Amino acid sequence: TCVEFDRKPDLINWTAAANATSPVTEFWERRVLNITGSIHELGNMRWELALCLLLSWIICYFCVWKGVKSTGKVVYFTATFPYVMLAVLLVRGLTLPGALDGIKFYLYPDAARLADPQVWMDAGTQIFYSYAICIGCLTALGSYNKYNNNCYKDCVYLCLLNSGTSFVAGFAIFSALGFMAYEQNTDIADVAKSGPGLAFIAYPRAVAMMPLPQLWAIFFFIMIILLGLDSEFVGLEAIVTAISDMNPSFFHVGHRRKLLLLAICAVSFFIGLVMVTEGGLYIFQIFDYYACSGMTLLLFATLQSVCISWVYGSNRFYDNLEDMIGYQPLALIKYCLKYVTPVICMGTFVFSLVKYTPLKFNNTIEYPWWGYTLGWWFTLSSTLNVPLWMLYNMSVTPGTLRERFSILCTPAKDLPVTKAQKKALEQLDTPVFLTNMASQQEMTGWRGFKDTDPM
Repeated sequence: TCVEFDRKPDLINWTAAANATSPVTEFWERRVLNITGSIHELGNMRWELALCLLLSWIICYFCVWKGVKSTGKVVYFTATFPYVMLAVLLVRGLTLPGALDGIKFYLYPDAARLADPQVWMDAGTQIFYSYAICIGCLTALGSYNKYNNNCYKDCVYLCLLNSGTSFVAGFAIFSALGFMAYEQNTDIADVAKSGPGLAFIAYPRAVAMMPLPQLWAIFFFIMIILLGLDSEFVGLEAIVTAISDMNPSFFHVGHRRKLLLLAICAVSFFIGLVMVTEGGLYIFQIFDYYACSGMTLLLFATLQSVCISWVYGSNRFYDNLEDMIGYQPLALIKYCLKYVTPVICMGTFVFSLVKYTPLKFNNTIEYPWWGYTLGWWFTLSSTLNVPLWMLYNMSVTPGTLRERFSILCTPAKDLPVTKAQKKALEQLDTPVFLTNMASQQEMTGWRGFKDTDPM
C-alpha cells in the first residue's frame, strides 16, 4: 500500500496499514531498484542504471585521460557548482517551518550513542573519505606540485574548508528533515536515514513537500552527481598515477597511460554491473560496510603514522618540510603524529573489533554466511597487501634478518638534501674544518707509525 504520509487526513483515529510505504520509498525500491525480496536472489540487470553507470565512467575517462591538467580544469566547475547549490538549498531549508527543530536535533546529539562503536566507525570513515587520507589520493595529487609548494598551508586550508563545508551542509540537510518531520507530525529520528536512504529517500521526500519541488529536486541531484564525479575523478587519478609512476619508463611512453586508464575504467564498470542488478543493493552494502569501512582505514592510518613518525623519523620529516616551505610547522603536529594519531586510531580499531556487530540489510535482515565471508574477503584483500609486501621485501633483501630490517628502514639515498644537511656540508668546506681534518690525519698517521715501531 502506497500512502502519502505528508498528506494524510487530519483524523484522530487514522492508522496506516502495516505494509504502507511512502511514494518516494515506493519509487526508489520498486521503480528504480526493483529490489528482490531475498539476499539470495540477484535478479536481472537494471539497464537504466547500467547505462547511467556506463555514462559516468565514460565521463570520468575523458576528464582524466589528459592527466591532472584536464582534471584540474574540470574540477573548477564540478567542485564550485555544488557550493552554489548548497547555498541555495540552505537558504531555502532555513525558511521552512520546522527547520529550527531539525537544526536543534543536528546540534544537540545523543551522548549515549558515543558508546556505540559503529558511531565511531562511521565518523572515522567520514573523516578519512572526506579528507581523502590513507587512500593515496593526496599523495598522488601532491606529487604534481612543485617541490617548494607550501603544502602545510594547503593542508590547513583543506581542513578548514572541508570541515566547514560538512558543518554547513548539516544545516541544509537537517533543516529539510525538520520540515518533513513537521509536516508528518513525527519525530526527526524517524525520518532521518543514513547511506543511500538519505540521498534518495529522506531528502527527496523533504524536497517534494516544498513549493516548486521539481526545481529543488533538479538542484539537489545535480549537486549529488557532481560530488560523485569529483570523488571518482580523484580516486581514478590516484590509481593511475600510482601505477604509472612505479613504472614510468613503460607507462609514460606513447598512449600507454591512456590505455591503463581505459583498462581500470572498464574493470571498474564490469564490477559495478553486479551492483546495478535487482539484488545489487545487497552487494553494495556489503562492499560499503567491509571494503570501504573505517576499520581498514583506521589500520592504515595507524601504520602510516607509525612509519612516518617512528621509522622514518618525525624530526627528519620536519626537516624535509622546512626545506620545502622554508620553516617548520607547528610543533604540536609532530607530537600528534607520533602519539595522538596512532593511539586514537588503534584504540578505535580495537574498540570496533571488540564491539563488532555483523552487517544487517536495513538494520533488520541478516546476511547468510557467504555474505559475511565475501565482506571479510573485501576487507582482507586490501589490508593484507601491506604485510605481504613487507614480507616480500624482507625476503628479497640480502643480509641477515637484522641487516634486512635496517636496510628497509633506512631512508632512500636520492632524497633531497635538507637545510640541516646543507649546513653540515657547508661546514665541511670551511678552512677551520679542513685544518682540523688535516691535523687528525697527521695524528692518525703518527699513531699508525708508532704502532708499527718494532720497539
